[in-house]
Amino acid sequence: MSIADAHAQLTQQIGEEVGVSNWITVDQAMMDQFAELTHDTQWIHTDPERAARETPFGGTIAHGFLTLSLASRFAYDCFPLMTGQTMGINYGFNRIRFLTPVPAQSRLRGRFTLTGVTLRSATELLRETRLSIEIEGHETPALVAEWLGLAVFDALP
Repeated sequence: MSIADAHAQLTQQIGEEVGVSNWITVDQAMMDQFAELTHDTQWIHTDPERAARETPFGGTIAHGFLTLSLASRFAYDCFPLMTGQTMGINYGFNRIRFLTPVPAQSRLRGRFTLTGVTLRSATELLRETRLSIEIEGHETPALVAEWLGLAVFDALP
């Protein structure tokens, strides 16, 4: 598939849901590892007993940035490389909103809707997606974001 073919195909999908990822459980061990790696050891993320006593959450909650960081994993489930694509690159976000705290032991998944696609060069497509990270059993998502990703293709010979 050429980059022009990919662009044409993606353009037809604008406004459509293009993928829903598998579920991932965010447990206390994951939250503790994230806290250690990021040096953000605030007790609402790392001390289950204190968080149960002193917060309205009933226990620890995931870091917002941990929840956001799982977007990359969710994207692997939903955006396999297209024929001719050599890599995908995170290009950034236009908007991110953290809507609902994620309690320890929650299951999360990503839901992607294509909102735009731009042919940036002979080798780059900019894909714009609306991402919603859902918490199993909750009506309001953990976060919503407008995510930008570059699909990089082989240069034509």
